[in-house]
Amino acid sequence: MKLVLNKRDAKGKNKVDKLRANGEIPGVLYSKGKEARMVSGLEKDLLKAYSQEGYSNIFDIDIDGETTSVLFKEVQMHHIKNAMVHFDLYEIDMNTEISVEVPIVLEGRDEVKVQPSSLIQVLNEVTVTCLPKYLPSEAIVNVVEMQIGETKTIADLDIFGDENIKIEHLEADEAVATLVEPTEEKEPEEGAEEASAEVPTVSETEEKEEE
Repeated sequence: MKLVLNKRDAKGKNKVDKLRANGEIPGVLYSKGKEARMVSGLEKDLLKAYSQEGYSNIFDIDIDGETTSVLFKEVQMHHIKNAMVHFDLYEIDMNTEISVEVPIVLEGRDEVKVQPSSLIQVLNEVTVTCLPKYLPSEAIVNVVEMQIGETKTIADLDIFGDENIKIEHLEADEAVATLVEPTEEKEPEEGAEEASAEVPTVSETEEKEEE
């Protein structure tokens, strides 16, 4: 997708409030070796882009007819409303390697054949370094055939072993997900409720002491 943004020179709360009143959100575009540029964009378009691309997908923006490839660097959302407050982007040089956190997806997590069982995801994301054209949007491991006590590791990810992608800071045997027997909730023993009911309250104790 291509997101249309506008340059903005305005600083200060009043200027930003006017932007938001027009449905626009202030942001900053960072570029290596260049001065950061202040930009703004329509909130509905930004929310759509963020929903589709997240932090691990490269997409294009248009600023005054100039097309630039970017990634979301940071997005600030309102703590109550589903509204964007501010966004940061960084420009991608397609000839320079980048390091990005990519989400780990447990493919088939709702279709695990061994039941009953409990699937525990140990890692939610992995940092990869590669040229932008090789950047994966996610790292996938299939868990449908997992057995009780089995653990999926970094070596089981679909991107592991790809010569164009380097997984950072983690060893091949680092756990990603494990399948265990479900935890049974213990029912209270008979008589436990009756025993607790017989414990006098503070007020009852005070009344007896006064008598």
